[in-house]
Amino acid sequence: MLFGVDRRVLALALARMADAVGNSFLIIVLPLYVASDAVGGAVFGLPSSMVAGVVLAVFGIASSIAQPLAGRFSDRVGRRKVFVLGGLVALGIVNLTFVGATAYWHLFVLRILQGLAAAFTITASLAIVNEMSEPGSRGGNMGVYNSFRLIGFGAGPLLASALLELGPFSLPGGVHVTGFEATFGVAAGTAILGTGLVALLVQDPDGTAPTSRRLALRLWDRAGRGLDTIFTLGVATLVMATCLALLSAIEPEVNARLGQGPFLFAVEFVALIAVLAALQPLVGRASDDWGRKPFIVIGLLALIPTTLLQGLVEAPWQMVGARMLQGAAGALIFAPALALAGDRTARGQSGAQLAVLTVSFGLGIAAGQLTAGFFVQYAFVVPFAIGSGLAAGAALLVGTQVREREDTPEPATDIA
Repeated sequence: MLFGVDRRVLALALARMADAVGNSFLIIVLPLYVASDAVGGAVFGLPSSMVAGVVLAVFGIASSIAQPLAGRFSDRVGRRKVFVLGGLVALGIVNLTFVGATAYWHLFVLRILQGLAAAFTITASLAIVNEMSEPGSRGGNMGVYNSFRLIGFGAGPLLASALLELGPFSLPGGVHVTGFEATFGVAAGTAILGTGLVALLVQDPDGTAPTSRRLALRLWDRAGRGLDTIFTLGVATLVMATCLALLSAIEPEVNARLGQGPFLFAVEFVALIAVLAALQPLVGRASDDWGRKPFIVIGLLALIPTTLLQGLVEAPWQMVGARMLQGAAGALIFAPALALAGDRTARGQSGAQLAVLTVSFGLGIAAGQLTAGFFVQYAFVVPFAIGSGLAAGAALLVGTQVREREDTPEPATDIA
């Protein structure tokens, strides 16, 4: 243990931080890439903001479709590390391939391939953390894992925006590289760095073994008390991710409204990530002692005003403040929700059952990007108002349907 956290969790978190840097590059780069002359193609009358939203969103859609299958596959095989490594290698190759993309459909295909690769890394990584954790430390471990990953996710946009503004670059041998090409190359390199760290520092948890149990995913609680807790936590995670992702697909509109460039947009994007990363270990540890549900409900309630505020600001500093407040709200939800879902997973089912939350997060990111890309044409505030309404509904749902861990999770014997 180091600072109360399993050393193996820290090792995995460090590895995932490296590849998260590269993944987050593309959230900043792709909307600008779509709006540039570097790519083109038929868009069937859609505005460029909607094209950017779709390009960003297909990653989450593809990943979300694949994650239950990837999680279940790792459960059946009884191995996690090999899935993390395979996904990271594939991500590195696909990230580099963006250099050759010249048409919108190229971007769509590459984003789908990215999503499929990420599905294996995401589910296997989270299963490792869950299986290394005891109930009394799970919140803290989940918080630290997410915090390191988010540090990488937050550092990426700053580095990407700097590369875009400093580019093009002249390399030895007379090679000229645009800012876009430089970001794609660095994104590939960070995925390969993550691969090396996982290979050297991470091992499968003790006791991880193949399972032949049938998968139990339920909509309704087995005791007839309402919705299943893991399913409800998935809905809450989806809404949280939707609210957090609203800004990412409308960078040109945000920059025009606030009179700023890509660097300030990156600062606003990272402000939320920084607060999330700073608070999650603290919130996760607190949820180990005081319970998970209160943090989740308070976080969802806090999302209501902090999301709406982003649609009303008129200066960059105001947007930074609103994003920081929204990050604090998200921190109250993220680690406690993962920990509570982990508390209730059945033995040998971590990969598949925790995929409910990872799928929900990916779908939420996609939903936020699509919502913002489509509804911003009506008024800048509209997508943020929609997100606030969803947060209110999710708070009510969690407050009435989620139950804290009561005893040992039920054996998984059916699919419902």
